[in-house]
Amino acid sequence: MASMVPYRSVFGIRPTVPASLFDAFDDMMDLTTPLSSKAFPIDVEDKGDGYEVKAYFTGVSKDDIDVELNEGRLSISVNVEDKEEDKDKNFLQKEFVSYSATRGVYLKDASSEGLSAKYADGILTVSVPKIVEKKNVTKISID
Repeated sequence: MASMVPYRSVFGIRPTVPASLFDAFDDMMDLTTPLSSKAFPIDVEDKGDGYEVKAYFTGVSKDDIDVELNEGRLSISVNVEDKEEDKDKNFLQKEFVSYSATRGVYLKDASSEGLSAKYADGILTVSVPKIVEKKNVTKISID
């Protein structure tokens, strides 16, 4: 019975077993990749004077995406629901399902002013400027 339980080893070695009903669960059992990264991939780049965060979506409209910066924590959420016109169709196979996912990254010196976001060709690009520290240094002359 134990040989029927699918698994992926931490070292990437899988037992050689014939295809079974459990093959559908392989991705959920992958212990080498964090589950959060399977929602949608993101890239975070430090550009010196700010950050550029890219999130990659497939088949998502910009109305389904929400971006929020709260005390340095940038959160990107997506909520995709089945379309009403698809519910009455007679599908032979339907793999698209409704889903929602949230990814976040902490940017310690992110400024809440000057934020911008652009969505084109399935890629959301968020530009987050860094806080400009004002140096209150005053040169004092000695008499």
